[in-house]
Amino acid sequence: MAPHTLVGALAGVSLLALAQVASAQDHSHHQTAPAADPHAGHNMADMPHIMTSPYGAWPMSRDASGTSWQPDSGEHAGIHTVRGDWTVMTHALLNLTYDTQSGPRGGDKTFVSGMLMTTARRDFDDGSTLNLRAMLSPDPLMGKSGYPLLLAAGETANGVDPLVDRQHPHDFFMELSASYSKRLSDKDSLYGYIGLPGEPAFGPPAFMHRMSAMDSPEAPITHHWLDSTHIVFGVTTLGWAHDRFKIETSAFKGREPDEERWGIDTPKLDSWSVRGSWNPTDQWSLQASYADVSAPEQLEPDEDETKWSASAIHTRRLGKTGWWSSTLAWGRKTNSHNESKDGWLLESAVHPNERWTVFARAERIETDELVPGDHGGHGPLYTVGKASLGAVRDWRIAPRVRFGLGALYAVNRVPDALEPIYGGDPDGGMVFMRLKID
Repeated sequence: MAPHTLVGALAGVSLLALAQVASAQDHSHHQTAPAADPHAGHNMADMPHIMTSPYGAWPMSRDASGTSWQPDSGEHAGIHTVRGDWTVMTHALLNLTYDTQSGPRGGDKTFVSGMLMTTARRDFDDGSTLNLRAMLSPDPLMGKSGYPLLLAAGETANGVDPLVDRQHPHDFFMELSASYSKRLSDKDSLYGYIGLPGEPAFGPPAFMHRMSAMDSPEAPITHHWLDSTHIVFGVTTLGWAHDRFKIETSAFKGREPDEERWGIDTPKLDSWSVRGSWNPTDQWSLQASYADVSAPEQLEPDEDETKWSASAIHTRRLGKTGWWSSTLAWGRKTNSHNESKDGWLLESAVHPNERWTVFARAERIETDELVPGDHGGHGPLYTVGKASLGAVRDWRIAPRVRFGLGALYAVNRVPDALEPIYGGDPDGGMVFMRLKID
């Protein structure tokens, strides 16, 4: 299926499903059940497979971004509808954020971010499932230079200069993918996944899909250690799952998206990855992965990279609607000169009820991208850190729509050698309002 055909069909279904939210009277097709009760809130006669994964015989709540896993006790929110032989799920998140970063390298900006995601699924009598997914983002509206974010680096705004102390925008097309799975038994399944763009089998779920991170409008500075491959223009994945374990491998395009954020880059399969995932209980999800990436940086086309990642996610339910989710993750990047850089992340979010969410994050990275080298390349290696704390208050303004107001505060730690150019240990903050449709 051509990318434009896929996005046209799924985006049209997305908008139609969202338009029904305000006027929907029959909620039997529009309830998101807590993971603790997988049959609550749905007419199972109409949607017999709605709470199982399109990849295999496990709960849909285990699925996260791409083909990655989160704990079974997590949430998988969305507006579910049935259209003929297809089951459609749609959800959306839109943030309007004011960002301020202190010091000589800081700045201020108001920007829009978020996503609209729709999946269309068809189950067949032979136990196989076809799943189509489209995810769109308003990020390109913030401009090619993204937004100020101290200690972040990666990609480019103009194809010449690297973005430093800024977070790049994501592409308008964050995902256009299709998967096909075949159940081999009650516990075994095989699946294939293709995307243009899509997410290969590497790392934990992308940060905007992790329950411990999704309520923060701020990207982690460990993004390029853990999940920078979550948008690549060309990916194929083949996986086998047995009960609570799976192994999968991907071929994908190593080059990160270019600065033209509205289009689709030329696909190429020049890199590969492998990931093993294990959910030992409903509350835990573990993964370890490796990737051999060809020329990921546009400004360093002759530099290849290998990457390692390991993570543990813990999620537990709090009452009927609450949850607490935490992620511990490590990543390592090694370039063609065998120079390695590590990144660590610990983040947690508590959602005790439908009104409040409190989130926190601590990170540490080894980076050579903050100060340019003598010939314009990477400079000296520094170890820097960051910690942030925030909260958001939501109000339900319609059966499937929430409006929220939130804020966060972050402190950055730099070594003595960087204090003159950063003005000491700078801080930053964000205030935001959001609209969430799920």
